[in-house]
Amino acid sequence: MKNYGIALLTLSLATFAFAGPGQQDAPARLQAAGVVMNEIMAAPDKGIPEEVLHGAKCIAVVPDMAKGAFIVGGEHGRGVVTCRTAHGWSAPAFISIGGGNFGFQAGGQSVDLVILFMNDKGVQGLLSSKFELSGEASATAGPVGRHASAGTDWKMNTEALSYSRTKGLFAGVAVDGAVIQQDNDSTVAFYGKNVSFGKTLSGDVHAPAGSDPFLAAVRAAVNKANQHEAAEKK
Repeated sequence: MKNYGIALLTLSLATFAFAGPGQQDAPARLQAAGVVMNEIMAAPDKGIPEEVLHGAKCIAVVPDMAKGAFIVGGEHGRGVVTCRTAHGWSAPAFISIGGGNFGFQAGGQSVDLVILFMNDKGVQGLLSSKFELSGEASATAGPVGRHASAGTDWKMNTEALSYSRTKGLFAGVAVDGAVIQQDNDSTVAFYGKNVSFGKTLSGDVHAPAGSDPFLAAVRAAVNKANQHEAAEKK
């Protein structure tokens, strides 16, 4: 009975830690997500291929995702996501992701998780209030390197591609069963009200100045990929 009480207290404290007020971490999360993107793309031979970035419709980054450190048998993290619109990349939407099966290596250290949504079906799932990456909608381990191998089938009906980085190692990682939903605390803290995924990621919401670290990193990465794609086609 005593052990049960300790386990329940531990789980309660973990839940409280993950559900804390977003005003304390929203700007820091945007800054951290920008750093993750910049560092990944600083090593193109071991980063996200240009063809993948060129085709990505939405990009989500979850910095320092906890790996089973608090919740038994699962992972949990908070991140940000932006989508392409007719006028450029949207204002960032705040997300939480948890549960499911991640292809992470064993151990309790945190990882940086990057998910790219590659087609309209994947985007529509993301825009819903609660999206489970499962079955056909699972996030497939993405290819790594300057260019995606011609032999891979990442273009074939792929809704999402995912990557993880830990201790300097960057690799594609499969994600199945994880649930992505809006982080309401951080949304209200950052925007002053609870704006929906749909409005934010469709470009109907103005991006505050605090969005710059993340959005600038995404633009730089995608623009560089677009320039290389255009140069190779000439």
